[in-house]
Amino acid sequence: MGGASRAEREIAELARSLKEKVDRPENCPVRDVLGQIGDKWSTLIIVTLAERPHRFGEVRRAIPDISQRMLTQTLRDLERDGLISRTVFPTKPPSVEYKLTALGRSLLGPLAGVIRWADRNHRAIRASRAAASPVSAGLTHRR
Repeated sequence: MGGASRAEREIAELARSLKEKVDRPENCPVRDVLGQIGDKWSTLIIVTLAERPHRFGEVRRAIPDISQRMLTQTLRDLERDGLISRTVFPTKPPSVEYKLTALGRSLLGPLAGVIRWADRNHRAIRASRAAASPVSAGLTHRR
């Protein structure tokens, strides 16, 4: 009983439809959209904001290993792409709140599937890394 799974058939169909778009990076949704939302910081910020709106400091505390510069840049990128909104409150000093937009919320379902997959397969991937190169087993991919 060979044959491709439903997911394999779907990916093959998507690959065929993308062929005409990948000739130029700006036409390719994989490069243009997934390049932004697929990085670890964007994912962690989106997951954090899924709970409720957060102020800048709250996001920073929720993701303690992100630098202030990287957090600021990633928030700007997510806002530019329409995934989050930024509200400035007229306080002294001004406070800023970030929340997911409708577009950002529409990403939560697909993102949840990827996160579940990562959680289920994390141990196997780390074991594979260790087997491939004991020296790099503890290293993680950094952006």
